[in-house]
Formats: sequence, C-alpha cells, structure tokens
Amino acid sequence: MYSNNYILVTPAKNEEKSLPSVIDSVLNQTILPKLWVIVDDGSTDKTPEILDNFSKKYEWIKVVRLLKGPRDKYLHYAYVCRVGFETAIKYCEDNKILYDFVALLDADTILEEKYFEKLIDEFKKDPSLGIASGGIYYRKKKRLIYEHTLNYPRGTGRIWSKKCFFETGGYAIEPNTDTISNVKALLRGYKIKQFKNVVAIQTRKTNSAEGFWKSYFKAGKIAYYLYRRPILVLLGAVYYTFKFPFYNGIAYLLGYLSAVIKRERRIQDPEIRDYFRKQKLSYIFEIFQIKL
Repeated sequence: MYSNNYILVTPAKNEEKSLPSVIDSVLNQTILPKLWVIVDDGSTDKTPEILDNFSKKYEWIKVVRLLKGPRDKYLHYAYVCRVGFETAIKYCEDNKILYDFVALLDADTILEEKYFEKLIDEFKKDPSLGIASGGIYYRKKKRLIYEHTLNYPRGTGRIWSKKCFFETGGYAIEPNTDTISNVKALLRGYKIKQFKNVVAIQTRKTNSAEGFWKSYFKAGKIAYYLYRRPILVLLGAVYYTFKFPFYNGIAYLLGYLSAVIKRERRIQDPEIRDYFRKQKLSYIFEIFQIKL
C-alpha cells in the first residue's frame, strides 16, 4: 500500500514573476512533499532571493545553485532536472526520509490545492499506474483553457511511483526526457495517464518561453533524434499547421529536415529507437481525434 509521501523537484531560471505563486501553490497543498529541491539554473533576477527566503522558512525546501556556463540547449533542461533528482534522492538516503513517489514541477506551473492528493489517490486505486499528471491549463482573460494533447502525462506536474521511476532509469539526460520516460514505463507494463480533472495552470503557454518557432523547430529535430517515422513527422507537421500560430508545422518540418540533412546524432538506446521505428499511424490519428 502506498503512503502519501513524495519528493518534488523544480528547475528554475529567472522566474521572479511566477515563482512566488508557484511556491504558494505547493505550500497550500493538502499533502506537502517530504522534500522539495529547487534547482536555480544561474538566475540573474530576484529568483535567488525568493528561494533564499522560502528555504530559510521551511526546512524541507532545499535550493541547489548551478553556475552559468556553456550549455547544450537540447540537453540542459534534462541536466538541471537530473541534478535536482540526484540531490533529492541522496538527501533522502542520508536522512532516512521515506517516500513512495517522485514528482517534477516547472517554476511556471500553479497547482490546485488537492493536486498531489488527487494524483496519489489514483495510484492507490490502480497499482499498475506508473506515471501520472494533471491537465495543463492557461488563463485567457477570465477563462481557463485546456492545452489539448494526447492522454499522456505532461512534463510539468508529473508524478512517478518510486518503483516506476527507478525501473525506467530515473530522469535521463536526453532531449524530450518525459517522452522517453513514458515509453520506458509502457514497455515495462505500467499505465501512464493524464487526469484532466486535476488542474495545473501554466503562467505562459507551453513552448512560448523561447518562442514558438524555435520550440517547434527543436521539436522537429527531436523527432529525428528519436527515430520517429517520416510519415508520422509529415502528418504531425500538417496537424501543427492548424494550430495557432500556424507556422508551427513549417518550423517542425524544417527542424526535422535540418537534422536529416546534417545527419545529426540520434538516440542510442535500442529500446527507444525500436519503439519509435515501429510506431503505428494510429498515433497521429489519436492527435487528430483530440483536436476534433
């Protein structure tokens, strides 16, 4: 039987505007984390000051600071998260802190008060559940808009059972680590799910932080990296063309073609490579069904 104990990791860089609200949303959770590690990725705004204030007030909030330096733009986010997870796990081992779940929360995501309580209840109902998240929403004036995606766990606000987290290799330093984690969980017989009725609100739309063109261009390169089938990439580009902003599909396709022409490095994990090589057309049909 699962306990309610979980550890939480948050990467943060220059998030002075959203961070106080994000921290408050965690402090207001009906089930608090046993440990919360926030990794400050060389912030140059007031993020370090905000983190200092909260970590001094709550002993279960720990801050790790990374120095500025050269970064691989495709791997750096995963690296920052990995530092957080390794720090949290070691701290728990050293201090004999018990936990049954591992969670990830971006510094731009505000959670409803029962967010983790609701998700942990889903794990208790179904022991085969390995990874879960709530639905991601953003505000448009006074309305909450759901970000339509496949019924897979989102990156931010995701929670793993501890067993699933370790059996799938933890948080890999790879592009699109969340997708890789999902695939490894499925291949090991776990269920993965996004629960739309569990609400997480992003302070900005997904992919908007560095600009939609750059984000979708990068997504196309990652599609090549993961060995996605060309027909699925093409259909995906068509789908993205019908999403605002409408140039997303072009950026996605150009990113993929750029990687093909340059013969860029591809994932070496045979398990992931074979999964995407064999991925069926039904995957893209799922996307279109959600849109409809």
